[in-house]
Amino acid sequence: MNIITQIARLLVSITFIFSGFVKLIDPLGSAYKFEEYFGADVLNLEILSPYALQFSIVLILAEIMLGVMLLVGFKPKLTVWSLFFTTLLFLFLTWYSAYYDKVTDCGCFGDAITLTPWETFYKNIILIGLILLLIKNVYDIQPVFSEFFVKVVSIVSLVSFIFITFYVLKHLPIIDFRAYAVGKNIPEGMLIPEGAAKPIFEDTWTYKVDGVDKEFTTEEKPWNIKGSTFVDRKTKTIEKGYEPPIHDFTMERNGEDITEMLLKKERLMLFVAYDLSKADDKGLVNLKEVSENALQNGYTVYMFSASTEEDYLKWKAKYNFEFDLLFCDETTLKTIVRSNPGIVTLNKGVITGKWSWVDADKVKY
Repeated sequence: MNIITQIARLLVSITFIFSGFVKLIDPLGSAYKFEEYFGADVLNLEILSPYALQFSIVLILAEIMLGVMLLVGFKPKLTVWSLFFTTLLFLFLTWYSAYYDKVTDCGCFGDAITLTPWETFYKNIILIGLILLLIKNVYDIQPVFSEFFVKVVSIVSLVSFIFITFYVLKHLPIIDFRAYAVGKNIPEGMLIPEGAAKPIFEDTWTYKVDGVDKEFTTEEKPWNIKGSTFVDRKTKTIEKGYEPPIHDFTMERNGEDITEMLLKKERLMLFVAYDLSKADDKGLVNLKEVSENALQNGYTVYMFSASTEEDYLKWKAKYNFEFDLLFCDETTLKTIVRSNPGIVTLNKGVITGKWSWVDADKVKY
């Protein structure tokens, strides 16, 4: 039984450490996911949205620390019960996402591994089972070395994790698992291979028949019923089908899509600011010097934002920018670079460099 307990201990601790680590190096990604959960169409807790980053940091640190504490055997009772209640919270959120089809990716493994809500739910069911086993046999969870050693390891780990968190918030994620990482080819990431699975949808039709609203499937062809009147149609996704890694990337200028043209340029620099009103003022000041150096080195330079042209003109005048605006979806911009503003360079659609505005002096031209 002790061997089974130790295997369960190892599986749970590794899962929590891995899950915590891939989110630790990109806490903003988790914060954006919390904003989704807090949204009006999910949990309707918009009052908590301004604190999404704080929630993200606390939960990430708790998750990875519980994994470390279980692995080394520090305070096993506190650890396994904390793991139980944390996983119970995750279980509820993933069930809610899956059952109500609200958040298509819970982000439990960051951008490293993408799971559907139901896959994540079943994963959490397994974790709950393993943790219950650990609770039952908690006295078999002993420190791997001395009490003093595991205490020091736990404290040093916490300090290290806090340092990493604030480092990546100031700069950029240490490891980039997203489709827009340095070296990625955007046009290739947008391709759909031949024979790829296509999405399957199911329609539910509501027609008024004899004065009563009734629901029908497409096969029943309610429009052929004599005297029926259309009321509503609801479409449900049965299978998502193949979705390319990059599926929502566009570059629009004054309403015109110029993506294809710009992705052919050898020297393209984008200042990515998903929302200029939320962009760091010092960061916007830094862009002026970067843009001047880029233009001297033959780069085509644009501001890449979800802000309107009208809003951008105010910022352009304020900072005396010499480049125009490209529009793109806000979620995509948040995915491209975790900095507002951030700096991205491309060569024929291949991302050659990414920097936070803090590292503007390190930009390579």
